Amino acid sequence: METLAQGADALFVLLGAIMVLAMHAGFAFLELGTVRKKNQVNALVKILVDFAVSTIAYFFVGYLVAYGTGFLIGAETLAQKNGYELVKFFFLLTFAAAIPAIVSGGIAERARFGPQMIATAVIVGLVYPLFEGVVWGGRFGLQAMLKDLAGAEFHDFAGSVVVHAVGGWIGLVAVLLLGARSNRYRKDGAMSAHPPSSIPFLALGAWILAVGWFGFNVMSAQSLAKISGLVAVNSLMAMVGGTLVAVLMGRNDPGFAYNGPLAGLVAVCAGSDVMHPAGALVVGGVAGAIFVLLFTWTQNKWKVDDVLGVWPLHGLCGAWGGIACGVFGQPALGGLGGVSFTAQLLGTLAGVVWALTGGYIVYGAIRAVTPLRLTPEEEYDGADLSIHKIGATPEREVSW
Repeated sequence: METLAQGADALFVLLGAIMVLAMHAGFAFLELGTVRKKNQVNALVKILVDFAVSTIAYFFVGYLVAYGTGFLIGAETLAQKNGYELVKFFFLLTFAAAIPAIVSGGIAERARFGPQMIATAVIVGLVYPLFEGVVWGGRFGLQAMLKDLAGAEFHDFAGSVVVHAVGGWIGLVAVLLLGARSNRYRKDGAMSAHPPSSIPFLALGAWILAVGWFGFNVMSAQSLAKISGLVAVNSLMAMVGGTLVAVLMGRNDPGFAYNGPLAGLVAVCAGSDVMHPAGALVVGGVAGAIFVLLFTWTQNKWKVDDVLGVWPLHGLCGAWGGIACGVFGQPALGGLGGVSFTAQLLGTLAGVVWALTGGYIVYGAIRAVTPLRLTPEEEYDGADLSIHKIGATPEREVSW
């Protein structure tokens, strides 16, 4: 019976890993549909190679940093519990690889391929796992300190802060250091429109992400014994809340309509296991409003060229989700309790500060050594990340 239970847990986590792996196709198609047509192929290749680099960085360094254990010593333990630790690594890798996938959407259409791959390796191998280890690995004493101070540890069931806020705030740093796309904000004060190249691809990416998100959230239980239908229903309600508010506030704009559910899902990750479904609906609705308002202000008022809106979608909605867990997880609002607003606020702020610091160190150091962005000529030619320049003949470029 024990072997059967271990095998079932391994299968459960493996299925979750596969569902979250599929979400990376969602990231790719969301970016593909948003960028200009000349950069579509680059978006697809970039997400794939980012995932490959993330796998190497997390296997050899990141997982060890986060949890204090790796796979290079003690090979005799690899098959224990039906290889559960290995599929757990696979599952957590798909979360780690979401960080560069998030950043990719913000810096699209003007970042160089090589420097971005270096940034991916360092972020997934070191920056992200350090905070992951603090929250999910119980390392470095922060959780114990919060429990002593606020009566509860920082609760982030599926990564509103650990994954999304960290990725979104790192993305903001990268966007600011790169600067806007050429001629996006003109000298006469006007703004050049860069509308999505394919609404169907954008919608496809959003649907893939939304479906995979139920693996992202539900399988964060990491064992069959801990699975909760509450997580699934709360994810559904937050998705619906984000959709309806974004459609209403975005005046039926399809870009807002298909990012609304993602905003809700980002926000509900942290407290999906402790909120009442009605609370999850409100949390998702607020996230939809955050995305519409802040995406508009970011692009039009503040002139920050965040192509996919990763800072409002992941950075701000993720931070909102971390704090909202401390509100809607309370029994007074129908939640299951066991969470502290103070701990949620402090933990969320810690994640934001860490992401800003780590992002600035990584991208600042790279920029000091080598150019981060394409030249205006390369950008105009559609050479985003220089992928078109790798072994391309004129015939192949036409076929692309």
